Formats: sequence, C-alpha cells, structure tokens
Amino acid sequence: MFRFKTPSQKTLEIMSDVAKGDTSENFENKCIEKIKRLTSHEFVEMTSSGNNSILIALSAIDGDIIVPDQGGWHGFKQIAKFLNKNVITLKTDLGIINPNYIDDLEIKENSALIFTSFAGYCGEQDTKNISKYCSDNNITTIEDASAGIGDSLHKLGNGNFSDIILASTGSPKMINVGSGGFITTNNKEFIDKTKLPQKLSKTNEIICSGIDSELDLVEKNLELTLNATKHLKNNIPGTIHNDKRGVNVIIPHDNAKEISWNLKKSLTIDKSGFITTCPNYNRVKKKATAIEIKNLSYECLKKDHLNRIIEEVNNQLQA
Repeated sequence: MFRFKTPSQKTLEIMSDVAKGDTSENFENKCIEKIKRLTSHEFVEMTSSGNNSILIALSAIDGDIIVPDQGGWHGFKQIAKFLNKNVITLKTDLGIINPNYIDDLEIKENSALIFTSFAGYCGEQDTKNISKYCSDNNITTIEDASAGIGDSLHKLGNGNFSDIILASTGSPKMINVGSGGFITTNNKEFIDKTKLPQKLSKTNEIICSGIDSELDLVEKNLELTLNATKHLKNNIPGTIHNDKRGVNVIIPHDNAKEISWNLKKSLTIDKSGFITTCPNYNRVKKKATAIEIKNLSYECLKKDHLNRIIEEVNNQLQA
C-alpha cells in the first residue's frame, strides 16, 4: 500500500510544542527570513491559505486578469470573478505558456498574468521568458509556486522573474503543513495597497512553526519528487511534457476513465488518492490519467514503489 504525504515528524512535534505553549520563538519572523532567501523578494506576508494569497494578489490588479486555458488552478478564475475583475483566457500548449500568444489578446493597462510553476503539475513553465515578455509589455507576473518553491535550479519561485510569488502550504503541497500560505514581492506599493486583505488573511503561530520546519526540507523534497517523476516519464510511453520537469505524470488515453479506475484498485493508498482523471482544468483538458507523485509520502518515492507504478500503468496501457 502507498502512503499519502504528511508533514515530517519533526514538524508535527514543533507544532505540538507551540500549541502547548512550550516555546516562545517568533516563528513568523523565521519563516519570513527563510522565504526571502528562497524567493529573493524583499517583502513577505504569511497568510491563512493559498487561496487567500491569490485574493491578496488579484485585489491589487487594476486591469485584466489573464489565466491559462488549462493547467492552472480553478481558484484563479473564481477569485478574480469574486473581485469583479475581467478574466481573459490565454491559449496554451497543454498548459505551457507561450508569451507570444498574449499578442493575440486585447488587454487593458496594468493587467496581470497568473500561472502555476508547473503546468498541470507536469511541465515547468519558462518563467524567465514569461517574465521578459510581461516586463516589456507592462504586465504583472503572478506565480503560484506551491509546487515549485525550493527549486534548486532557481528557475521557479524566483523573484528575479516573477513580480509576485504566492504559495499554499496546505496538504499535500511541497511545504506541507495542512494550512497556511504566503505571498512575496519587491513592490512596496503592492504591500501598502493590500493591507486590508492581508489583515483578514493572517495565520497563527502554530502554522508558522510548521512552515518554518518544512522550509528546511523543501529543496530536498522537491528534488526527490522531480527525480521520481522523471523516472516514471522515462519508463511510461506517451506522457505529456515528457521533456520537462514536473511533479506528476499525465498519460493521455481515450480510455482514461477506465484506466484510472483500475489503477485506483491496484495501487491502493492509505487515505487520499494519487490518481486523477482528466479532462480537468487543473491538469489538462483532454482525456488522460494523472499519477500525482507530489501526493505521495517521500518513503514511497523509492525505486521499488515507482517501478510498481510503472508496471501497473504499462499493463493498463497494453490491455
């Protein structure tokens, strides 16, 4: 049986100590300093969730909100509409953003493009190229780096590329605490403009203590996940964005629904699942099965577990 990802034992112990009042450390400040180093952004605000981080970011945008046509997060559209922002959908290559496609859109001044570090979790975005285009065209870039924070190559979650970086630290994100989030920028005006939603989105010291602990592990954990996903992509034919880094594997197939159902029965897990079915805006809008490597306990990212996934998937594809 596979195991769903949980916070590390050290993280759980620290959160328990804070809940019992056994420590007086200022974990929020510790988190902020670590996140500054990770993102190269000067300003960091801790929040109660990733969605609240999105709300803060979008509330500061005066123009349109540009969202990818797939491979993003459905909360982008929902929150933009809640804030009465005009939403413009950008054509993508199965979630991968080609900034040149923005040329085909009519957008207002002071608009923003919001996207995830990995399109559908399976293919990394070219944040440097996106950043250059948007900077040249006065478009704010907002990167949801929930899955990309801690990138050792510094291509994702990098404040030198994205104007605003946000993340969820809920389950089963790379910083895996079960709740909370953060938002970062170098733009002081943005921080001043969003004081009210920041105040309404505060988290507590228990969550901050967990985030502080998980931040120490995030680079290693992301690398483990990327390597595990690469192993699957190298051994399962026809995966989407096979040549790109990602934290899940998406396999297109006309019979995806049945394949997903059979895999759920053969690859059992102790609680929440790690197999999803597409079409799904958060993944890709075509028939496919997604193997959510990012959801698995790090103990389940060893070769024997991964090879079992490969065997079961390939058996289903050949059936």
